[in-house]
Amino acid sequence: MMRMAITTRRFSMALAGLAALAFSLPAAAHPGHGETGFAAGLLHPLTGLDHLLALLAVGLWSRRRGFQGHGGVLAPAFLVAMALGASTGLVPPALETSVAATVLLLGALAASGLRMAPQMATLLAGGCGFLHGLAHGQELSGMASGAGFLLASALVIGIGALIGHRLRPGLSRIAGAAIGAAGLCLLAGVV
Repeated sequence: MMRMAITTRRFSMALAGLAALAFSLPAAAHPGHGETGFAAGLLHPLTGLDHLLALLAVGLWSRRRGFQGHGGVLAPAFLVAMALGASTGLVPPALETSVAATVLLLGALAASGLRMAPQMATLLAGGCGFLHGLAHGQELSGMASGAGFLLASALVIGIGALIGHRLRPGLSRIAGAAIGAAGLCLLAGVV
């Protein structure tokens, strides 16, 4: 019982931290920073709520699928597809809406115990990563900022996986549902 109270307290603290981030960060891709280089790339994933939540959800979802199983391919699929999307230079219509939808989708997948073929999970993770890459690719100037962006994104996914590992399954599902709910708010334009 004591362990449950400690875990619940840690979870509450983590949610409070995420809430603080939510109120202090812009909710969409964010051009015009003016910074360049590796450090700017490192900071970039942390300055957009949509991207931060999607990365955390990928980590939670990969942990729920199991690193020993097929969950270990979700993060690389997301990151590789994100890099490809960033390199295209394309900006399709309704991109911000699509990115918000990925937050909802990834949060729902992290929350659910939905079983799906590994190929389908990898395709979904890659598709979401590609959309995030499209949204953020134009803001990255050169290889140094792109490398920093990918490294920071991988670290945030790792934090999501660590959170998923440390939380009990029920709390991990709640965290995924909270991310999905934030995605729904992003879609509705509330955040």
